[in-house]
Amino acid sequence: MKAEREGRKKERKREMCFFDDEKFKKNLTFLSLSLSFHHRPQLPLFQLSYLLEVLTSKGLVDAATAEAVEEFISANQAFDPTAPGNEPKPPRAAPSSVSAAAPAAAAAAPAAPAPKPKKRLPFEERASLAQCPAGKALFELMARKRTNLAVAADVPSTDAVLALADAAGPHIAVFKTHVDAQDRWTEEDAAKLTALAQKHDFMVFEDRKFADIGNTVVSQYGSGPFKIADWSHLTNAHLLPGPGIIDGLKSVGKDKQRGLLLLAEMSSAGALTDEAYAAKVAAAAEANLDFVCGFISQRPLTWPVAPSPGLVHMTPGVQLAPGGDALGQQYNTPEKVVVQEGCDVIIVGRGIVKAADPGAAAKEYRQAGWAAYEQALK
Repeated sequence: MKAEREGRKKERKREMCFFDDEKFKKNLTFLSLSLSFHHRPQLPLFQLSYLLEVLTSKGLVDAATAEAVEEFISANQAFDPTAPGNEPKPPRAAPSSVSAAAPAAAAAAPAAPAPKPKKRLPFEERASLAQCPAGKALFELMARKRTNLAVAADVPSTDAVLALADAAGPHIAVFKTHVDAQDRWTEEDAAKLTALAQKHDFMVFEDRKFADIGNTVVSQYGSGPFKIADWSHLTNAHLLPGPGIIDGLKSVGKDKQRGLLLLAEMSSAGALTDEAYAAKVAAAAEANLDFVCGFISQRPLTWPVAPSPGLVHMTPGVQLAPGGDALGQQYNTPEKVVVQEGCDVIIVGRGIVKAADPGAAAKEYRQAGWAAYEQALK
């Protein structure tokens, strides 16, 4: 046993004698520092081929193992691309069967389809989704009469308002008024307009743009000099005062089966009605579907959350040719506002009221608006 132990000691001494090589020990010290510095890989301080040579010369690695290690080193070197002759080898080519199949597979892979916009519903279906009686009646009227045109009666006198209603009436769904801009407005005038609405089958929309606290709008809407709720099927309001304005108007108009349009976006340049405001308006509408029937809007298709399809979108500033005026009004075509932006009712003012024949102009806009609506359904 003693002789066996002595033999093992001599063998271990022989195995470690190569460390007497001062150059090798120095390189091992550098290697230790290199691997420990910042705990990250460093550039090698001596070649592995030198280490292999020492181990082989000391009889610790046989020739077959040394050859295998040399082949491994040769196949797995990390090159310094800046050193002459050390340019990286190109990546190994894939087998011919794979490389030939790859282009075919790529060509055969279908491109991801673009997301389709949500399909627009026809007015008949949306009428059944409307909870506000006035909104339901408007959808039914547009489907029955095949028109989504509203004319803005931006004329200087009450007589001109009534004449325009009679001329454009056969072609419109909505007649929009600004009675506080007329030379007079009496109960008799209101009765005449109501008779024309029944004769030509259109709804009246007083563009009052209420913007006061609930208590004040109750009086403005229900009484005052114009008594708007008595003769106007629709009116509108800003949400700037808060939801109390809806409550106030509803207290007057709901029992009369009137409808409220909320101003979400405006057509004038520099309008402060941004996306965040429009989102709040849409939320307020959803909370009052029994009285709010829709919006004055510009780009409802861009809204992050689509409102209920039972709510109508009306867009002012429409002409057959795009453009603007000196006071910041911007005009868009029926196709743009209906097909591209998602509106339902086009509101046309000067394009009709300034025409030599307002009736003929209304007919032309009616055809353009309805064609855009039918295109939007496809």
